Amino acid sequence: MKKIMPPLVLTIICIIVSGVLAFASDLTAPKIEQAQKNKLSSSLEDVFGSADYKISKKSFKNVSQVITDNKGRAIFDITVDGYKKDGIQALIGIDSSGSVCGISIVSIKETTGLGTKIQDASYINKYIGLSKPEFTDDTIITGASYSSRGMQSAVKIALNTYNNNKEAIFNE
Repeated sequence: MKKIMPPLVLTIICIIVSGVLAFASDLTAPKIEQAQKNKLSSSLEDVFGSADYKISKKSFKNVSQVITDNKGRAIFDITVDGYKKDGIQALIGIDSSGSVCGISIVSIKETTGLGTKIQDASYINKYIGLSKPEFTDDTIITGASYSSRGMQSAVKIALNTYNNNKEAIFNE
């Protein structure tokens, strides 16, 4: 009986703790989801201004979602690897001429100080106006090459998805 008691007690403790964690997860999930929606809306309005935004039902490879607006822009929600796996979530807007018209970093898990330089306006502005994924050397930040290559990847995905699916994006 003494050999059974410690494992039995540990099993009971694990079951109780698992139940409490599951309850806490269910309790906080709607709040987390709402906070993510609020952050997305805030990012859209901060970078692209006030517009009538619509989330597309279409899905594309490497794109979490596509948002279109009444100004003829397509905004791609893209998460890419930087220094950390899935370290960069960005909204990349492409205007009706096929050029990058805005970038908003929704979340970043990169190294503070180095990798987070990709969210500086001076860095983001290097991509504004690009219509082809051809990058200059100044889009690589010394000491943060993984992060800056991640940003290049996100812009490339947005441009290629737009150029290859322009009609499908706007025709639902």
